[in-house]
Amino acid sequence: MKRKSRKRNSRKKNRFPGSPGIWLFFLVILMGELLFYTWCRVQCVEAGYKISQEKKGWSRLMTIQKNLRVELAGLKSPERIARIARNEFGLVMPGPRQIIIIP
Repeated sequence: MKRKSRKRNSRKKNRFPGSPGIWLFFLVILMGELLFYTWCRVQCVEAGYKISQEKKGWSRLMTIQKNLRVELAGLKSPERIARIARNEFGLVMPGPRQIIIIP
């Protein structure tokens, strides 16, 4: 009868089945997974910040491009070209006798 009571006592002392090495292994795996998950989240947040910065830069460049297109249209306007031709180069519109029509 003494043997049976010893077996019961030894079973009660060992609460977790298996050796402590297995539990340590699972704990290490769990910690590794948590570190990997944290690293992935940090990378995701960093990528989000970079995307946001690039969108701001793109928006700024689009505004500059729009302003340059407006300026180019003003520089190409026929009124401006005619004014520069008259004032800076002394050119005038040709008279009716100066125009030659080529058939």
